[in-house]
Amino acid sequence: MNTEPNVTANIDSTNDTDAQLHALIPSLSLAHFIQQRAATLERLTHAIALLREADQLAEAAHLGQPCIEIQQHGRHTTPITDEQAETAARQHVDYGGWSYLMEQSGLASFMDAKAREQWRQQLESHDLPELTADNIRSTFAFMHGSRREMFDRGVITLFQRLSWDYKTNQPFRFGQRIILNHLLQVYGRDTHQAFLNHTTTDQLDDLLRVFHVLDGQPEPDHRQGMYRILSAALHEHATNWSGPYFSLRWFRKGGGHLTFTRPDLVDALNRILARHFPNALPAPR
Repeated sequence: MNTEPNVTANIDSTNDTDAQLHALIPSLSLAHFIQQRAATLERLTHAIALLREADQLAEAAHLGQPCIEIQQHGRHTTPITDEQAETAARQHVDYGGWSYLMEQSGLASFMDAKAREQWRQQLESHDLPELTADNIRSTFAFMHGSRREMFDRGVITLFQRLSWDYKTNQPFRFGQRIILNHLLQVYGRDTHQAFLNHTTTDQLDDLLRVFHVLDGQPEPDHRQGMYRILSAALHEHATNWSGPYFSLRWFRKGGGHLTFTRPDLVDALNRILARHFPNALPAPR
């Protein structure tokens, strides 16, 4: 499963790819993983057959229909064929497997918003690729090789979204401070009655994720994102917040000032921008 359509990974050898997978997920034995999937699907197929058999026996003996039936739930509940039931079971199993592999690999940390959305859409589609050894190898070989490209693309997108005062021919770089024009929606005379802008806090979460990766730290817990952090600060009637990578101060008109506290990581961001925009004005700190 690739995060870009119609792209085939170039894999030198199965052994190299398996070693790459093991480096991404040290606890993974690909052969054992595939065997467990096959055993799971075998038992599900057998269970479906037993349910059908029980239904036929009950009907022949005039015992009524069993309470457990294989049905397709939607606007109308209708019986489905064995083949449809087996396909649905396989898709559920493969959905869980692909999600587990992505989570354990850590590659999601390098994925920008576009790649994450493509991954989510493929997981939820009816054309979800089967969780075979070859599909796993090709998918993660491609994604491993594309991790820098995806990460750089995320930095560029982040810069363009955060730097609302950016204009063509100006230095393409992050400075010491970023002005956030739409951090809050304020009602009344002060920030005690204010609501956070979800789009802006999502962008701040992206910025935090990039800094964590550059700093060699695990990706931050999305359940403790900037929306929740700043909501708690507003609840305490605060007008500022400080973290390990940047500090924030917000104002009654709804804007905010973001000041970076790790110049070394800002330099790393600017090197990424300079690599992709070599003809832009230099970006010294």
